[in-house]
Amino acid sequence: MKKTLLHVFGLLLVFNLVSCNEYQKVLKSPNVDYKYKKAIEYYEAGEYEKAYPLFDELLVLYRGSEKAADVYYYYAMSSFEIKDFILAAYHFKNFAKTFPNHPKTEMAYYMVGFCHYLESPEFSLDQDYTFKAINDLQLFANLYPSSDMLLSANELIEELRAKLERKSYERAVQYYNMEYYQSAVVSFNNVIDDYPDTEYREEAMFRKCIAAFRLAENSISEKQLQRYIESRTAYIEFKEYFPESDYVKTLDKVFVNINPVINELKSQS
Repeated sequence: MKKTLLHVFGLLLVFNLVSCNEYQKVLKSPNVDYKYKKAIEYYEAGEYEKAYPLFDELLVLYRGSEKAADVYYYYAMSSFEIKDFILAAYHFKNFAKTFPNHPKTEMAYYMVGFCHYLESPEFSLDQDYTFKAINDLQLFANLYPSSDMLLSANELIEELRAKLERKSYERAVQYYNMEYYQSAVVSFNNVIDDYPDTEYREEAMFRKCIAAFRLAENSISEKQLQRYIESRTAYIEFKEYFPESDYVKTLDKVFVNINPVINELKSQS
């Protein structure tokens, strides 16, 4: 058994040495077409780490030729396959602008958005790449409304917007929990206005009611009347939207004396 393992290990070592020697010959070869052929072979075999440097060199060697566009596209795809998504997005965008009539331009525009989609982090982190991905995928959808990839692009956009929606809601909740009620009211309004069909609408409107009421309670006398009126408006709107909500009883208890309070403040003004 030990001899068998040593034999297998030896064969693998020999194979690797031969493979490395062959790759070095390709890198050093002055034959441009041969390098191109081998680069394609490596790419199609999934050996992207080998293909990438060759396409990088071929970019210069084929500049201005008929193969320049194909080389650049393979170069961008190799960047993508080795998971350098930011660099790949840059090259796909540059490819699309440089070769607007190439058969791969449609795919290049899609890949710009897809690369940025893959760089989009979880909702709690900075969402710069999320916004970039949405903009790039929307551009693709506008440019190619009949594309076979349109459904995929729209699904990615929907997923990315859901992430932004959650971030917006969680930010508002954070303000609410920290008792920054003015910021919470503004943030919950943003969630409701920016995402009218949000799954968080009921919770956002409920917390907005409480935040608006607490804000009024803790306001200076000159601002209390207006803020109590605004909190009452939020309360009424919630009951109109969600008359059967479990939150109604809670809000009824909070706002039970809202009208007398408002009337008292009016009489003092």
